[in-house]
Amino acid sequence: MVSRRSVLGALGAAGLGATGIALGLHGNAPMSEALRYALGVAGPKPGGKRAVVKVDRVFSAARGREVDFLTMVPPGVPTRGLPMSILLHGLHGSARWAAVGGLPEVLVSAVGRGAVPPFGFVAVDGGDHYWHENVPGDDPMEMLLEEVPRWLAERGFGPVFACTGASMGGFGALVYARRRHQRREALRAVAAMAPGLLTSWPEMAKRKAFADQAQWASLDPLRHVDELGPTPIGVWIGDRDRFIVGTRRFIAAARPAVASVIPGGHDDVFYHKVTPDVVRFLGRRVSTPRS
Repeated sequence: MVSRRSVLGALGAAGLGATGIALGLHGNAPMSEALRYALGVAGPKPGGKRAVVKVDRVFSAARGREVDFLTMVPPGVPTRGLPMSILLHGLHGSARWAAVGGLPEVLVSAVGRGAVPPFGFVAVDGGDHYWHENVPGDDPMEMLLEEVPRWLAERGFGPVFACTGASMGGFGALVYARRRHQRREALRAVAAMAPGLLTSWPEMAKRKAFADQAQWASLDPLRHVDELGPTPIGVWIGDRDRFIVGTRRFIAAARPAVASVIPGGHDDVFYHKVTPDVVRFLGRRVSTPRS
């Protein structure tokens, strides 16, 4: 498990406002249960089980730095050959804060009930540049494509069958799906929660994630819907989300397998509503573990 010390250290280093989970802590939004357990402010229900979370520090040649490499799997499940979904964090986030909306608890519950086959999530630190090489020598997409599968295999895990992301991570998940299709290595599923799809360059430019408008256009999923390939895509968004206009346009153009627009904003309250459906969507598309 991620220790209480690790969580407190991360909070001290980055500040709660800079974490992915903290992006959802507006108004009366509940704190992630995983974070509450780690901080010691809440405990699991009697007899409840937690996800098995491990964080390694690894060197990414693609990013030119060490990054956190986090795996999250249901308890009591053999990890040898276990199918994994990449889990991409949002802006100002990190691997440790990628699991929004109580995702660890939802995964554990769904697998424990037999509602979905066993699978896990893997998260890495991707920086704030929308999962692409905006800064020369720092290429998080190359890390996802080339290094993450190797790191998983070295630890006995199975293949990457899906990609899941929230906010900036949802944008990245769609870019990753496109790149996998271009390599003729199509994913089995992509789950994008409140994907960061903007329709205005001045608005995107504020995020300082792209060198110029042309670079943004070359990566923007809204402009490359026909390059996503056959992978089933699920999209979930709140009707008061800041990215609702771009996401509605994506849904109209891409006709994803799941297109869920429900009442809600861009916060952890919304994520808690949709993570059960996200896990079911992924679970129906889990690849067969390797022997």
